Amino acid sequence: MLKDKSSRSIILSNFVNDESGEMIHVETIQDTEQVDEKDYPEDLAILPIKNTVLFPGVVLPITVGRSKSIRLVKKAYKGNRIIGVVAQKNKVEEPDFGDIYQVGCVAKILKMLVLPDGNTTIIIQGQKRIKLVEEVQNDPFIKARFEVLHDEGDLSEEEVGVITKSLKEAAYKVLKLNPEIPKEAQDALDNIESHTFLTHFLSSNVNAEVSEKQTLLEINSEKRRAEQLLQFILRDIQVLELKQEIASKVHSDIDQQQRDYYLRQQMKVLQDELGQDGSDQEIKALKIKAKNKLWNKEVKEHFFKELDKIGRMNPAAAEYPVAMNYAELLVDLPWDEVTEDNFDLKRARKILDKDHFGLEKVKERILEYLAVRKLKNDLKGPILCLYGPPGVGKTSLGKSIAEALNRKYVRMSLGGVHDEAEIRGHRKTYIGAMPGKVVQNLKKAGSSNPVFILDEIDKVSSDFRGDPSSALLEVLDPEQNSTFKDNYLEVDYDLSKVLFIATANSLDTIQPALRDRMEIIDITGYTLEEKVEIAKKHLIPKQRGEHGLKASNVAFDKKSIEKIINDYTRESGVRNLERRVASVIRNVAKSIAMEEEHSNKINAEAVRSILGPEIFDKEYYEDNKLAGVATGLAWTPVGGDILYIEASVSRGKGKLTLSGQLGDVMKESAMTALSYLRSNAETLGIDYRVFDHYDLHVHVPAGAIPKDGPSAGITMLTALASVFTQRMIQKKLAMTGEITLRGKVLPVGGIKEKILAAKRAGITNIIMCERNLRDVEEIDERYVKDLNIHYVNTVQDVLDLALLQKKVSKPIEFIIPEPNKN
Repeated sequence: MLKDKSSRSIILSNFVNDESGEMIHVETIQDTEQVDEKDYPEDLAILPIKNTVLFPGVVLPITVGRSKSIRLVKKAYKGNRIIGVVAQKNKVEEPDFGDIYQVGCVAKILKMLVLPDGNTTIIIQGQKRIKLVEEVQNDPFIKARFEVLHDEGDLSEEEVGVITKSLKEAAYKVLKLNPEIPKEAQDALDNIESHTFLTHFLSSNVNAEVSEKQTLLEINSEKRRAEQLLQFILRDIQVLELKQEIASKVHSDIDQQQRDYYLRQQMKVLQDELGQDGSDQEIKALKIKAKNKLWNKEVKEHFFKELDKIGRMNPAAAEYPVAMNYAELLVDLPWDEVTEDNFDLKRARKILDKDHFGLEKVKERILEYLAVRKLKNDLKGPILCLYGPPGVGKTSLGKSIAEALNRKYVRMSLGGVHDEAEIRGHRKTYIGAMPGKVVQNLKKAGSSNPVFILDEIDKVSSDFRGDPSSALLEVLDPEQNSTFKDNYLEVDYDLSKVLFIATANSLDTIQPALRDRMEIIDITGYTLEEKVEIAKKHLIPKQRGEHGLKASNVAFDKKSIEKIINDYTRESGVRNLERRVASVIRNVAKSIAMEEEHSNKINAEAVRSILGPEIFDKEYYEDNKLAGVATGLAWTPVGGDILYIEASVSRGKGKLTLSGQLGDVMKESAMTALSYLRSNAETLGIDYRVFDHYDLHVHVPAGAIPKDGPSAGITMLTALASVFTQRMIQKKLAMTGEITLRGKVLPVGGIKEKILAAKRAGITNIIMCERNLRDVEEIDERYVKDLNIHYVNTVQDVLDLALLQKKVSKPIEFIIPEPNKN
């Protein structure tokens, strides 16, 4: 499209339809005049357009289909035909004043055509650049006040000539490179003499985004506008040249392929006549690859022996592709090709801390391995087994370790694997034989010292096809895996440089011999305090990003996170915690999207209103003044908890009743405690006859939940001693430990979780075995702060600490019937 003062004509050809996107061809319109600024109305009707920008002097056909636009066009066409044309910022169907750019163009409607489909096409010519100042009306169409923008005449005559020449040369180059542009476009360019209109004409037609064209329209300096336009055209030239180069290469590749095919067919005929085969080139390529391999003498001899065998084979034989695949595997495997470890221990520590909060034992073990590797460069890779409940980060820890060591990362899922060949591979004699997954993953890694994750090693199964866990014995034995032999590979492969990390949820299902080969690292789960930190540092930022929110849109306070953890999740890991956090953030995202009232600060009340009533109940310490109620500490798969043990007596014949769905161990603890009291009744001030005339009932609340374990021995004993002596138990006291008939207190596990459970429940005094001191010393000091931990060795020590001399307010008077003299 073109209007030039010298030719007084407009050339229109193949303009893009603004609203429908169709191409329209418009014939030449002659002799149009510029409208004087004095004839512009004070308030200008604004026509928003999509997909293009109108420039002064340029003629543009536009098809309007929106009801507002049709009303505007018909009214303007009956009047002075002057409208404002402004590009839209976005592609909304009903744009408001805020959806359009503030700089546009006054336009005159040259012609209006009503099409059969009901749409209206207008042909407009740009007049002057304008800037919208204020919206006057929005209905039935947009009207706005405006001011006319004038170009800064900052070009000298010499610069005008240079810029005009540069723009035309660049435009001619585009015409030459793009065959889709009609030839008439060059005639149009030849007729343009005004440098201002040349700039506007090329700006309208340059291959650029609407936002980039709008930038050109908004520039007041003629010089800067021309320079920016030239950059866009030169960019277009580079793209067109690249397309042409690619097209030329593709054409030449096709020609080359056809030529190669023809020559190969001829060669095949000649070789058939001479009795020769065409495998020489493939064998030669394998020999070239073999020169750079770092394999030992045995493997090298084996490889070239296989090549000789292939050379004697007929390529048409069924064995040929099998032998060739085997030779290619030998070449592709990373024999002694290793990545260099990064021995920056501080960097490794930083990466591990960044990706995982807590898990100090694992981090320390990895740093120890790195430190020894740094001092002694030939250390064998350890075989670690991360054992713990789901969701604690066992698998994802492997990626962090690989990053810290600067090694390749490989993961092999063992869940449900029941074929020994998955580990050792198949013998080459079988149809469809392939190497085992260990060798396959090493080939994929391209390194013989990756971090190799053996995921879910406890879920390996066995059937008539073999026992994969037994096949793993050689893989995971540091003394044997330097000579690992895959059935398919047939030669020894060194796995000693691989850092194997197995993950398991349970050790019971792992074969004992296999478990013996691994260094077990127990990841018991996260404490409440650790979960809060993980939520703050990892889960909440991650979920905010995944839901398109920023930190300013949603923020959690500490109480809200603790409420989600305590009342809506009961797990050792953080998977459910992440799901609950995501639910809260989704609710906020919905409120923002629907423009509803909401608070950006999430507190405990907001959590309950979003997630609903609490799912889990938390045990709190109750200051019970009755005899026979003792507080114990228990380990659960989802962390520690407090446990009440209640004992009551009633007139009877010495019957013992246990309730609360107790396991065998807890039942035996109750019987052991009762036997101890019977044998030491005199020492404890208990009438021995009570045991024969009163029935004893021991109950552990929450009867629907199965309970078992050795932790409740001293708690059972304390509850029984309290009910038989009617002495009160010290306030805010909990205990854990097992007992023997001789009155010894034995250590138990899960001390960290139990201590934290006691602290959360408001307990200040804890009794445990003296041998559990080593477990307490491993716990962070902040977790045991403000707790009085009493270490004991005997049952008598427990009773001295737990039972007060004071009796309960309404003690039971034990009545012993007189013996029958008859």
